[in-house]
Amino acid sequence: MISAEAFPADRVSVIGGGLAGCEAAWILTGRGIPVTLFEMKPLRYSPAHQSPFLAELVCSNSLRSAERSSAVGLLKEEMRRAGSLIMEAADRTAVPAGKALAVDRVLFSRYIENALAGRSSLRIVREEIGRIPGEGTVVVASGPLTSDALADDIAGLTGKERLYFYDAISPIVLADSIDRGKVFRASRYGTDEGDYLNCPLSEEEYGRFFDALLSGREVPLREFEEPKYFEGCLPVEIMARRGRDTLRFGPMKPVGLTDPATGRQPYAVLQLRMENREGTLYNLVGFQTKLARPDQERIFRLVPGLEKAEFARYGSIHRNTFIHAPSLLLPSMQFRGRRDLFFAGQITGVEGYVESAASGLIAGMSASFFVEGKPFDPPPGTTALGALVRHVTGESPPDFQPMNVNFGLFDPLPGRVPKKLRGSRYADRALKDLADWMDEAGLTGPSDL
Repeated sequence: MISAEAFPADRVSVIGGGLAGCEAAWILTGRGIPVTLFEMKPLRYSPAHQSPFLAELVCSNSLRSAERSSAVGLLKEEMRRAGSLIMEAADRTAVPAGKALAVDRVLFSRYIENALAGRSSLRIVREEIGRIPGEGTVVVASGPLTSDALADDIAGLTGKERLYFYDAISPIVLADSIDRGKVFRASRYGTDEGDYLNCPLSEEEYGRFFDALLSGREVPLREFEEPKYFEGCLPVEIMARRGRDTLRFGPMKPVGLTDPATGRQPYAVLQLRMENREGTLYNLVGFQTKLARPDQERIFRLVPGLEKAEFARYGSIHRNTFIHAPSLLLPSMQFRGRRDLFFAGQITGVEGYVESAASGLIAGMSASFFVEGKPFDPPPGTTALGALVRHVTGESPPDFQPMNVNFGLFDPLPGRVPKKLRGSRYADRALKDLADWMDEAGLTGPSDL
């Protein structure tokens, strides 16, 4: 473990080199505040991490919808306007994904690491931090896979029982192992040239796949672990147990897709999304799993087009740790018991890449204001950033759970608005209110950061 001398009082310490930590460090150094960013890789890896680079994407390579009329698309646009490094990197390293923003994950991480390395006021230290420094301004962005030592220290600090749930990762297959004669390229409703490969299943093929999935052997949890899955990222085999048609109304829904070989909508579809710019890897969309590796090969190769699939990465499961943020954090992302301590990322109870980075952006802004001796108020609840902050710091039921950004977290729109116009109305209002908030806070835009 690192010594106390590594945390000088004149530098902000950011613990964790994931999306939230990198974003916080970028915002702080952009405002002229010296930062030390601590990351335990490559000396030690979590169960889900493999790359030595900062800002590694461990689940999907998709940052979800790119349309600003969606809640997450709006969040991305707000982040761009607030000077986000993560969004700059995503835009520069994007790969085709229809209406979604997906990235080449290697180029994405390299872009972020190179940008941070170019900041003269930033020092990157590759060491594991097992305890939160007792003095100095600190941003804890250790992520959902916080090491046991640091998680224990956080649990002792908060006085709360550690909360956790389980998040599963989708497999990735080699592109040249996909039988192109059995799949077709298309996006739903034919809205673009078709950025997805679609594996169509007949009713009989779906039945064989479904039965095999139910009989698959899962990787066992340790005796003391109790599974608490995030509803938006359920393992596919868990979804299947809810009913025979659950997958057909979920990740295998055929709606909006026509198989050119038959001229009809398939009974079910497994979609494959490009994982890198070269198009050599494809992700099984929505197929998070905790099946044992041999069973993944046996079962997923029952899908037409994947009979000879070669797996570049198997699906897996890992524990996500988060605090009961509503009872522990102020709207400024400051710890209630210590005003020079900030939390950011999935450990606060946001869910998703974009949301994690967004909380890092807000924590970085708030910490910079604290160092400068100025009060910080988060964006209003009419914005995606403000709605997300309110989710993790506002009033919440005792069973507080992580959540993706969604319009249900926003301040309601006034009056009755037709459903098809709601997204654009939310976006128009949010971007105006964000601009007003930035003006009042003295944040003129990316150049100011």
